Amino acid sequence: MIRIAIVEDEELYVKQMVEYIQEYQKESKREISVQLFSDGEDITENYRGNFDIILMDIQMRFMDGMTAAEKIREMDSEVVIMFITNMTNYAIRGYAVDALDYILKPVTYFAFSQKLDRAISRLKKREKQWISIVVADGVQKLDVSAIYYVESEGHMLIFHTEYGLYRTRAKMQDMEEKMEPYGFFRSNKGYLVNMHHVDGVKNGCCLIHGEELLISRARKNKFMEVLTNYMSEGLL
Repeated sequence: MIRIAIVEDEELYVKQMVEYIQEYQKESKREISVQLFSDGEDITENYRGNFDIILMDIQMRFMDGMTAAEKIREMDSEVVIMFITNMTNYAIRGYAVDALDYILKPVTYFAFSQKLDRAISRLKKREKQWISIVVADGVQKLDVSAIYYVESEGHMLIFHTEYGLYRTRAKMQDMEEKMEPYGFFRSNKGYLVNMHHVDGVKNGCCLIHGEELLISRARKNKFMEVLTNYMSEGLL
């Protein structure tokens, strides 16, 4: 369920956006709930952080959207905020409150659906993904985003994570296939790295969490290609 708040004081735009969301819901087959607020004051009062996306008009009677966004950001750093405005100069100010985008009035369905797609994509990137590995004393569940890299040592794999080291008996090739969809790339025979944690490349090595991990000559070009694509897509 995606929870959306619409903060808008013009009935025409409220009705239009609700209709657009209903149409988008049918097309995308996503479950979406909508809650309406007529002013920035209404949403900030007793704010509980229970929305995924906020579509916020900037010009409102009692509390403008920018002020409301600033107050929301003090309480909620994760919610996706998009402004609705007929003045493009507000887009620059939106960066101060980490606004994802702005929707320009008059609103067309095509533009609206594109912006909503982008907002939902950001939500997906924030969702935690987990894998389970067999360890000496049982099974360990690991947050994929917390894994820096996987190291091969004999018949064992060592997971270097934010929480420490975890060892499991497994083949690197099997793990490579399993982790590739999560943004991992095998930099050489012994390392499978999480591209999200790559801080740079230096002297033929990738830098991860203060460590230098060798990139093999055979894999260097492909590694740089994957890293470049990863960065251009805004995933780092």
